[in-house]
Amino acid sequence: MGQARRIQAVLFDAVGTLILLREPVGATYARVARDHGVRLPAARLGDAFARVLASAPPNVHTGAEAAERERGWWRARVRETFRAADGRARFDDFEACFAALWRHYAGAEAWRLAPGAREGLEALAARRLSLGVLSNFDQRLHGILHELGLDACFDSVVLPADAGAAKPDRAIFAAALEALGVPAARALYVGDRADEDVAGATAAGLFALDVATLPDLGALPKALDRLEEELA
Repeated sequence: MGQARRIQAVLFDAVGTLILLREPVGATYARVARDHGVRLPAARLGDAFARVLASAPPNVHTGAEAAERERGWWRARVRETFRAADGRARFDDFEACFAALWRHYAGAEAWRLAPGAREGLEALAARRLSLGVLSNFDQRLHGILHELGLDACFDSVVLPADAGAAKPDRAIFAAALEALGVPAARALYVGDRADEDVAGATAAGLFALDVATLPDLGALPKALDRLEEELA
Protein backbone atom coordinates (compact mmCIF):
# COMPACT_ATOMS: atom_id res chain seq x y z
CA MET A 1 0.00 0.00 0.00
CA GLY A 2 1.35 3.42 -0.89
CA GLN A 3 2.33 4.90 2.47
CA ALA A 4 2.40 8.44 1.07
CA ARG A 5 -1.36 8.32 0.59
CA ARG A 6 -2.46 6.54 3.74
CA ILE A 7 -5.08 8.31 5.81
CA GLN A 8 -3.47 9.65 8.99
CA ALA A 9 -6.35 11.65 10.44
CA VAL A 10 -10.13 11.51 10.58
CA LEU A 11 -12.15 14.66 11.20
CA PHE A 12 -15.81 14.57 12.17
CA ASP A 13 -18.77 16.88 11.90
CA ALA A 14 -20.66 17.07 15.20
CA VAL A 15 -24.45 17.45 14.93
CA GLY A 16 -25.95 14.82 12.64
CA THR A 17 -22.75 12.80 12.56
CA LEU A 18 -21.27 12.25 16.03
CA ILE A 19 -24.18 13.47 18.11
CA LEU A 20 -27.93 13.50 17.51
CA LEU A 21 -30.82 15.32 19.11
CA ARG A 22 -32.86 13.36 21.63
CA GLU A 23 -36.06 14.96 20.32
CA PRO A 24 -36.92 17.09 17.26
CA VAL A 25 -36.26 20.82 17.53
CA GLY A 26 -39.94 21.62 17.06
CA ALA A 27 -40.94 19.41 19.98
CA THR A 28 -38.39 21.07 22.27
CA TYR A 29 -39.35 24.59 21.22
CA ALA A 30 -43.05 23.83 21.68
CA ARG A 31 -42.51 22.32 25.13
CA VAL A 32 -40.35 25.18 26.41
CA ALA A 33 -42.59 27.84 24.84
CA ARG A 34 -45.64 26.46 26.68
CA ASP A 35 -43.88 27.24 29.95
CA HIS A 36 -43.66 30.87 28.82
CA GLY A 37 -47.18 31.48 27.58
CA VAL A 38 -47.00 30.42 23.91
CA ARG A 39 -48.69 27.35 22.46
CA LEU A 40 -47.72 26.38 18.93
CA PRO A 41 -47.64 23.02 17.12
CA ALA A 42 -44.28 21.27 17.20
CA ALA A 43 -44.42 20.54 13.48
CA ARG A 44 -44.97 24.19 12.62
CA LEU A 45 -42.06 25.25 14.82
CA GLY A 46 -39.82 22.58 13.33
CA ASP A 47 -40.59 23.75 9.80
CA ALA A 48 -40.03 27.39 10.77
CA PHE A 49 -36.70 26.57 12.42
CA ALA A 50 -35.46 24.75 9.32
CA ARG A 51 -36.38 27.70 7.08
CA VAL A 52 -34.78 30.23 9.40
CA LEU A 53 -31.56 28.25 9.76
CA ALA A 54 -31.27 27.68 6.01
CA SER A 55 -31.31 31.43 5.32
CA ALA A 56 -29.26 32.57 8.32
CA PRO A 57 -25.80 34.15 8.00
CA PRO A 58 -22.86 32.11 9.34
CA ASN A 59 -22.46 32.14 13.11
CA VAL A 60 -18.83 33.26 12.95
CA HIS A 61 -17.42 35.46 15.70
CA THR A 62 -13.88 35.78 17.02
CA GLY A 63 -12.18 37.56 19.88
CA ALA A 64 -12.99 38.05 23.54
CA GLU A 65 -16.72 38.53 22.97
CA ALA A 66 -17.17 35.63 20.56
CA ALA A 67 -19.19 33.47 22.96
CA GLU A 68 -21.63 36.26 23.75
CA ARG A 69 -22.03 37.09 20.07
CA GLU A 70 -22.70 33.43 19.30
CA ARG A 71 -25.43 33.51 21.91
CA GLY A 72 -26.85 36.68 20.34
CA TRP A 73 -26.85 34.98 16.93
CA TRP A 74 -28.94 32.13 18.35
CA ARG A 75 -31.26 34.55 20.16
CA ALA A 76 -32.05 36.16 16.79
CA ARG A 77 -32.68 32.77 15.17
CA VAL A 78 -35.01 31.67 17.97
CA ARG A 79 -36.95 34.95 17.75
CA GLU A 80 -37.21 34.55 13.96
CA THR A 81 -38.39 30.96 14.34
CA PHE A 82 -41.35 31.90 16.55
CA ARG A 83 -42.24 34.84 14.33
CA ALA A 84 -42.12 32.61 11.24
CA ALA A 85 -44.33 30.04 12.96
CA ASP A 86 -46.88 32.63 14.15
CA GLY A 87 -46.24 36.37 14.06
CA ARG A 88 -49.02 36.88 16.62
CA ALA A 89 -47.32 34.81 19.35
CA ARG A 90 -46.67 36.79 22.54
CA PHE A 91 -44.45 35.46 25.30
CA ASP A 92 -44.81 36.15 28.99
CA ASP A 93 -41.01 36.57 28.92
CA PHE A 94 -39.16 35.80 25.69
CA GLU A 95 -35.75 36.27 27.32
CA ALA A 96 -36.55 33.58 29.87
CA CYS A 97 -37.76 31.25 27.12
CA PHE A 98 -34.60 31.77 25.10
CA ALA A 99 -32.40 31.29 28.16
CA ALA A 100 -34.10 27.95 28.85
CA LEU A 101 -33.53 26.80 25.27
CA TRP A 102 -29.92 27.96 25.34
CA ARG A 103 -29.24 26.00 28.52
CA HIS A 104 -31.03 22.92 27.24
CA TYR A 105 -28.92 22.65 24.10
CA ALA A 106 -25.71 23.31 26.06
CA GLY A 107 -25.80 19.94 27.83
CA ALA A 108 -26.13 16.21 27.32
CA GLU A 109 -29.85 16.37 28.19
CA ALA A 110 -30.49 17.45 24.60
CA TRP A 111 -28.08 15.09 22.86
CA ARG A 112 -27.18 11.44 22.41
CA LEU A 113 -24.29 9.67 20.74
CA ALA A 114 -24.84 8.52 17.18
CA PRO A 115 -25.07 4.72 16.90
CA GLY A 116 -21.64 3.11 16.83
CA ALA A 117 -19.83 6.36 17.65
CA ARG A 118 -17.90 5.13 20.65
CA GLU A 119 -16.97 1.83 19.03
CA GLY A 120 -15.85 3.50 15.83
CA LEU A 121 -13.74 6.09 17.65
CA GLU A 122 -12.08 3.47 19.82
CA ALA A 123 -11.20 1.38 16.75
CA LEU A 124 -9.70 4.38 14.95
CA ALA A 125 -7.74 5.41 18.05
CA ALA A 126 -6.32 1.88 18.25
CA ARG A 127 -4.85 2.48 14.80
CA ARG A 128 -3.08 5.57 16.20
CA LEU A 129 -4.94 7.90 13.85
CA SER A 130 -5.27 11.56 14.76
CA LEU A 131 -8.91 12.37 15.47
CA GLY A 132 -10.61 15.74 15.46
CA VAL A 133 -13.94 17.51 15.36
CA LEU A 134 -14.65 20.25 12.82
CA SER A 135 -18.08 21.76 13.38
CA ASN A 136 -20.09 24.89 12.68
CA PHE A 137 -21.62 24.63 16.15
CA ASP A 138 -20.83 27.30 18.76
CA GLN A 139 -18.53 26.97 21.77
CA ARG A 140 -21.10 25.04 23.81
CA LEU A 141 -19.89 22.00 21.89
CA HIS A 142 -16.90 21.59 24.20
CA GLY A 143 -19.17 21.06 27.20
CA ILE A 144 -21.49 18.76 25.29
CA LEU A 145 -18.65 16.50 24.19
CA HIS A 146 -17.37 16.43 27.77
CA GLU A 147 -20.75 15.48 29.23
CA LEU A 148 -21.16 12.73 26.63
CA GLY A 149 -17.70 11.38 27.45
CA LEU A 150 -16.27 12.08 24.01
CA ASP A 151 -13.86 14.94 24.64
CA ALA A 152 -10.92 12.67 25.49
CA CYS A 153 -11.33 10.91 22.12
CA PHE A 154 -10.17 13.91 20.11
CA ASP A 155 -6.85 15.62 19.57
CA SER A 156 -8.56 18.84 18.53
CA VAL A 157 -11.96 20.52 18.26
CA VAL A 158 -12.14 23.36 15.74
CA LEU A 159 -15.12 25.72 15.62
CA PRO A 160 -15.87 28.90 13.66
CA ALA A 161 -14.60 31.00 16.58
CA ASP A 162 -11.20 29.32 16.19
CA ALA A 163 -10.91 29.76 12.43
CA GLY A 164 -12.84 32.96 11.73
CA ALA A 165 -14.79 30.95 9.15
CA ALA A 166 -17.50 28.31 8.87
CA LYS A 167 -17.99 25.32 6.60
CA PRO A 168 -17.85 25.09 3.63
CA ASP A 169 -15.12 27.77 3.71
CA ARG A 170 -11.69 26.23 3.07
CA ALA A 171 -10.25 28.28 5.93
CA ILE A 172 -11.93 26.24 8.64
CA PHE A 173 -10.75 22.98 7.08
CA ALA A 174 -7.23 24.41 6.90
CA ALA A 175 -7.40 25.37 10.58
CA ALA A 176 -8.50 21.85 11.56
CA LEU A 177 -5.71 20.26 9.53
CA GLU A 178 -3.16 22.62 11.06
CA ALA A 179 -4.38 21.71 14.55
CA LEU A 180 -3.69 18.03 13.81
CA GLY A 181 -0.50 18.64 11.85
CA VAL A 182 -1.76 16.58 8.91
CA PRO A 183 -1.92 17.54 5.21
CA ALA A 184 -5.30 17.54 3.48
CA ALA A 185 -4.36 14.61 1.24
CA ARG A 186 -3.97 12.38 4.31
CA ALA A 187 -7.20 13.32 6.05
CA LEU A 188 -10.76 12.04 5.85
CA TYR A 189 -13.77 14.16 6.79
CA VAL A 190 -16.99 12.46 7.91
CA GLY A 191 -20.19 14.47 7.84
CA ASP A 192 -23.88 14.42 7.00
CA ARG A 193 -24.43 17.48 4.79
CA ALA A 194 -23.74 17.37 1.06
CA ASP A 195 -22.67 21.00 0.66
CA GLU A 196 -21.05 21.95 3.95
CA ASP A 197 -19.39 18.63 4.68
CA VAL A 198 -18.82 16.45 1.63
CA ALA A 199 -18.39 19.15 -1.01
CA GLY A 200 -16.62 21.51 1.40
CA ALA A 201 -14.08 18.91 2.49
CA THR A 202 -13.46 17.75 -1.06
CA ALA A 203 -12.87 21.31 -2.25
CA ALA A 204 -10.37 21.75 0.57
CA GLY A 205 -8.43 18.69 -0.59
CA LEU A 206 -9.59 16.15 1.98
CA PHE A 207 -11.25 12.84 1.34
CA ALA A 208 -14.90 12.97 2.35
CA LEU A 209 -17.47 10.44 3.48
CA ASP A 210 -21.21 10.94 3.91
CA VAL A 211 -22.13 9.28 7.20
CA ALA A 212 -25.44 8.19 5.64
CA THR A 213 -23.50 5.66 3.52
CA LEU A 214 -22.57 3.76 6.72
CA PRO A 215 -24.89 1.45 8.70
CA ASP A 216 -23.49 3.25 11.77
CA LEU A 217 -20.20 4.79 12.87
CA GLY A 218 -18.96 1.43 14.08
CA ALA A 219 -18.55 0.56 10.39
CA LEU A 220 -16.18 3.48 9.76
CA PRO A 221 -12.94 1.49 10.19
CA LYS A 222 -13.99 -0.92 7.44
CA ALA A 223 -14.94 2.00 5.20
CA LEU A 224 -11.51 3.46 5.84
CA ASP A 225 -9.93 0.14 4.86
CA ARG A 226 -11.81 0.21 1.56
CA LEU A 227 -10.67 3.76 0.90
CA GLU A 228 -7.05 2.89 1.53
CA GLU A 229 -7.34 -0.14 -0.79
CA GLU A 230 -8.51 2.23 -3.53
CA LEU A 231 -5.53 4.47 -2.83
CA ALA A 232 -2.99 1.64 -2.94
